[in-house]
Amino acid sequence: MSRICEGRVAIVTGAGRGLGREHALELARQGAKVVVNDLGTSGAGEGASSGPADEVVALIKEMGGEAVANGNDVADFDGARQLVAQAVETFGGLDVLVNNAGFLRDRMLVNATEDEWDAVIRVHLKGHFAPLHHAAAYWRDEAKAGRTRQARIVNTSSGAGLQGSIGQGTYSAAKAGIAGLTLVAAAELGRYGVTVNALAPAARTRMTEAAFAETMARPESGFDAMAPANVSPVVAWLASVDSVDVTGRVIEVEGGRICVEEGWRHGPARDLGRRWEAGEVGPALRDLLAVAATPEPVYGT
Repeated sequence: MSRICEGRVAIVTGAGRGLGREHALELARQGAKVVVNDLGTSGAGEGASSGPADEVVALIKEMGGEAVANGNDVADFDGARQLVAQAVETFGGLDVLVNNAGFLRDRMLVNATEDEWDAVIRVHLKGHFAPLHHAAAYWRDEAKAGRTRQARIVNTSSGAGLQGSIGQGTYSAAKAGIAGLTLVAAAELGRYGVTVNALAPAARTRMTEAAFAETMARPESGFDAMAPANVSPVVAWLASVDSVDVTGRVIEVEGGRICVEEGWRHGPARDLGRRWEAGEVGPALRDLLAVAATPEPVYGT
């Protein structure tokens, strides 16, 4: 089979470990030149090390691919600009942005601190927006210059953001925000040749091993459904030119299962054509709820 990302230039954030590492390796196997971004922090976002990114770059080069490490903080606006600039200066352009970086500071809402909230929202939500902004500005300029690229953005949401997860209110809010950002970006950037999709992966990473130890455990034999490498072929296809007709979607990937998520949709409605009286709302809303789809349960309930 031909390599579906041959010659494309990709940035993968948080690519030193876990899902990001596997995405970077798979993109390289498929022929992409990869900027491996990682701060090398702990699972809680503390400290820094160039080691994880350098190791992935070395592995890509060993397989005959091209890669370069980047240690910028993706939630720092100028750092994200430098990340995009490095891709363009090193490989002559940019075709793919995979937003994956993140960490956890799980707490029940009544125990969560302001600092924990700010840190998680920053790395996930701003850490998606900042690289997206600078990559989109580059692709807009390319399109205006008559060099429209087959550009791709792959964001990382989560079932926690789509269905909710007990003890992960901050993380769930950030990941729900990423799903919403994906829809808006897809609508805005299509004119520049950019598709924007998001994944909701279920896989064994530093963020999930502790929280869901039993579910994420590696089996003694047979198919390892929670291996992060299972998710990466979907990333590679979304990064390819073949995915040109797919945008504004959130796709759940778990083991060998791919599921297209169906998010908020207009359901049953009633319009009085006038202002509601407070006493009328309860009976009417209960009638609508009786015929509306039942929400999926929050994880952990």
